[in-house]
Amino acid sequence: MDILTNRRDGILAIEFNRPAKKNSITAAMYQMMADALKDGEQDNGVRVILFCGKPDIFTAGNDLEDFMNTSTQGDFSDRPVVHFMRQLSSASKPVIAAVAGAAIGIGTTMLLHCDINYAADNAKFSMPFAQLGLCPEFASSMLLQQVVGFPRAAEKLLLGEPFSAQEAYEMGLINKVLPANELLGYARAQAEKLTRLPASSLRRTKNLMKAAQAEIVKEKMMEENKYFGAMLLSPEAKEAFSAFFEKRKPDLTKFK
Repeated sequence: MDILTNRRDGILAIEFNRPAKKNSITAAMYQMMADALKDGEQDNGVRVILFCGKPDIFTAGNDLEDFMNTSTQGDFSDRPVVHFMRQLSSASKPVIAAVAGAAIGIGTTMLLHCDINYAADNAKFSMPFAQLGLCPEFASSMLLQQVVGFPRAAEKLLLGEPFSAQEAYEMGLINKVLPANELLGYARAQAEKLTRLPASSLRRTKNLMKAAQAEIVKEKMMEENKYFGAMLLSPEAKEAFSAFFEKRKPDLTKFK
């Protein structure tokens, strides 16, 4: 299975499990995660959700071949990735992410919708949307600058260059950086602490922190989805994706 789920001691663990493809995410994987989050939301035995990958890779983001093969199939707003991000953004229970290795594209975007993020010292983050002829996704244009400030958000979103776990920590995107071999144990221990607290208190606390801008986030996600879906079909995106598959540098200077 490309997505592994495990419910134990009040923790729903959702693990990227496609290491041969650098945990790149297909539409089927997004749907599995969306379904797992929905089931976890309805299961009173689940008190905390924990996302993780492998020791050397969190996720390389979208599986580009799968993503492009499905890019013209129906309304973008009905795609599995949208279902997943809606479930993640609206989750009432605490969500922890444990990131080791690369977290590319959606791998970084999703952290903006998690509540607590831990990273291994080998983690690398990037949001290379502009490099692919696209735009930010799932309210990241708003949420990233709220977390790290406009200048840093502009640098990360406009240039799309990778940044380290230490920089992510200094910016406020990550709560703590740990040695790679300690990451998952620490994240699970923190999740276990939460399972011992009153579930209703955790839900109410999270709701109080997020409710004020929940509708704004939802609207921003819809706005970005509209532009993102349209830009997937643009000449710039076609050149960027073609260059990726052909293992060459894209020529994006010819577009205005």
